[in-house]
Amino acid sequence: MSTAKIRAAAVHAAPIYMDKSATTAKVVEIIQQAGSRGLVLLVFPETFIPGYPYFIECYPPLAQVSALAIYAEQSVETGGPEILAIRNACRDAGVAISLGVSERLEGGYTLFNSQLNIDANGDLLGVHRKLQPTYVERAVWAQGSGATLKTYTFSAGFNLGGLCCWENTMHLARQALIEQNEQIHAAAWPALSTMAGFATVANAQIAALTQSHALMCQAFVICASSYIDDSCLEWMTTHLGPQEFVKLGGGWSAIVHPFCAYLAGPHEGEEKLVEAEIDLGELRGVKVWIDAAGHYKRPEVLKLVVDEKPLWVGEDTSSV
Repeated sequence: MSTAKIRAAAVHAAPIYMDKSATTAKVVEIIQQAGSRGLVLLVFPETFIPGYPYFIECYPPLAQVSALAIYAEQSVETGGPEILAIRNACRDAGVAISLGVSERLEGGYTLFNSQLNIDANGDLLGVHRKLQPTYVERAVWAQGSGATLKTYTFSAGFNLGGLCCWENTMHLARQALIEQNEQIHAAAWPALSTMAGFATVANAQIAALTQSHALMCQAFVICASSYIDDSCLEWMTTHLGPQEFVKLGGGWSAIVHPFCAYLAGPHEGEEKLVEAEIDLGELRGVKVWIDAAGHYKRPEVLKLVVDEKPLWVGEDTSSV
């Protein structure tokens, strides 16, 4: 078992909404900042590029067609210039990242809610595509497959997996990551608490899922959320008209120990790198008590089957 100590951070920030070029530049700047501060790993919020499509919650479906077409254009291809620039920034700064993006299939219009795993040497280790888009997200993103439900081994000596938003409620998806020796979990979220009906419950939900994953999976959890800024609200007003369902602010970010203690945060509000040292050596003591990939698994009673067959282009990680 690795005993590496990892200086990591959750990126609590807002994108330059619906502008993939400007947001890519912001990602590069954050990576450079992290490298200058000695950070080894960053976790970005859900669909940080080009931003979460809050408008799908606010307007009638037929009014959204042009906005969804723009969203597809502002989504990124894994082999495109935006991701190449970010990979180069990771290599130059010596920083690994889990980056939430709206991913577009090369040469097409099918989109995925994805997390890109980029090592500190600039290698794209693989892509996780959200298995089940939530509620009206189904109008934006396709379903991912079990082929991307994986952990990835980074050169700094840790295994990282990730899930997007309420995908963190999927017990069997969690177990699939447990059985691949997940040590650090990237939980990516949008600014849920400013949406109508969620003001009093969203952050409690995120906190509960963050801590439960930490304990159930015996993993350090880095939870990164974006927040809603003026660029987001102004874009929706300009392209779709006034709305009253999403407001400024939101976001909840933290780093949690496998025994549920907060190592950093929780943080709400202004832009910040929510930083902590992750000591993987502490997993040895945790695993004495509970090991969901080992003596707490009971494989003769409980079994998990994951269909890892690729369904879409780019899900065979050997070709990434």
